[in-house]
Amino acid sequence: MTTSSSQAHLAYLALETSIVTLKLKPGSLVTEKQLIDLAGHGRTPVREAIQKLEWQGLIAVRPRVGLQITLIRPEDHENVMQVRRKLEPLAASLVAEHAGAEARVAMIECAQSMTACSINADMEGFLAADKAFDEIMEAACPNAFLTSTLAPLQTHARRLWFNAASTQRMDRSVDLHVKVIRAIHQADPKAATEAMENLMDYLGER
Repeated sequence: MTTSSSQAHLAYLALETSIVTLKLKPGSLVTEKQLIDLAGHGRTPVREAIQKLEWQGLIAVRPRVGLQITLIRPEDHENVMQVRRKLEPLAASLVAEHAGAEARVAMIECAQSMTACSINADMEGFLAADKAFDEIMEAACPNAFLTSTLAPLQTHARRLWFNAASTQRMDRSVDLHVKVIRAIHQADPKAATEAMENLMDYLGER
């Protein structure tokens, strides 16, 4: 990753986190200057980050109005999970089969981070670890069409989850994530598929 692209990615992560944790409230209007200050990066990387967030459906560019954080609609949860239930188990199976040693070690580190967040009731830390997990999955999955479909859905799912979060739900989510990670680390596609199905079923509950 080049310096410019890494700066854009860091800007994206900062803004995505603010959107997911509702620091940037759904429906609120923001300026580019506000997002530059929030991200702590220059105009060019922040503009790249804004473009990605617009593509993911988290920021809407309103002509003659500005930038708006997209609303959370009542049907969003069902629609997001409808697709994730179908595709996430496939991704888990492929990663379990194809991930390299470095990715499997990184997965275990994610599991450790998630467990620590559960112990400390750190929901924002858990979301950061979950984002890291998704990025490891994306890098290790051999099907780029699959991961490019899942990436925006995962971000929307994090925002929806945080909007109705509780420490009890986090604890259960951590436990199910760890089971997925364990199956991937053991290079067991069948177990990874089943563990991911269980995780998606739980996340699909309201």
